[in-house]
Amino acid sequence: MADETVPLRDELLTRSVTSSEVVFEGAVWDVRRDTFELEGETLVREVIDHPGAVAVLALDEQDRVLLIRQYRHPVSANEWEIPAGLLDIAGEDPLVGAQRELAEEADVTADEWAVLVDYFTSPGGMDEAIRVYLARGLRPVPEGERHQREGEEAHLLQRRVPLDEVAAAVLAGDLHNSTLVIATMTARASREGGWTSLRPADSPWPEHPGRREGPTG
Repeated sequence: MADETVPLRDELLTRSVTSSEVVFEGAVWDVRRDTFELEGETLVREVIDHPGAVAVLALDEQDRVLLIRQYRHPVSANEWEIPAGLLDIAGEDPLVGAQRELAEEADVTADEWAVLVDYFTSPGGMDEAIRVYLARGLRPVPEGERHQREGEEAHLLQRRVPLDEVAAAVLAGDLHNSTLVIATMTARASREGGWTSLRPADSPWPEHPGRREGPTG
C-alpha cells in the first residue's frame, strides 16, 4: 500500500509484549523469545539481544581512512574494517566507548569528533544499533600507554588508505564489512556536501537498545 504522506523517517514503537524469555545465553549476547501483539495478531519472534556498538571512521589530514584488518571466524575471512566495539561496559557513554576503541585497536586518539551515521545492523533478527563517529585531528597514543591486545585483536594489521580508494574497493566488491561500507559511503557523501550532515558527538541516540523503553517491534 503506497502512502506518500508518511514521513521518511523510522518510527520507534513500543509493542505490547505479553511474554519474553531468554532461550540461549551466550558469551557475548543472548537470544530471547518475545510474544507480542501487532495490529490484533499475536506473533512470536526470537531476537538476538545485543548491547549495541560504536565504530570510528578516523580520517587523517591527507584524507586517508585508518583501516584495520581482523580475522572474523563466522565468515572465515580476514576483513578490512574500521575500529569498532561493543557497548558492553555498564553506563559507558557511546562517545567514550568510541574513543576507547580507537585507542585500543589503532593506538590513536583524535581531537575532533562528530556523529557520522547511525544504523541497525540486522533488524529482522537482532536489536543491534551502531553509531559511527567521524574522528579527525589524529594523534598517536604514547608507546607506554598502548593497550595490550589479545585474541583476534593481537594479530591486527593497520593501513591508511585514501577515502576515495576505499570507496572504489567497496564498489568493486572487494570489501564486505557492513560498518566499513556504510561509514565509507556516508563519509564520501558528507564530504561532497561540505560535511554539513555531521551531527554533534553528543547527539541523542534513542535507537540504542539501552535507551529504549521496553521491547520494541
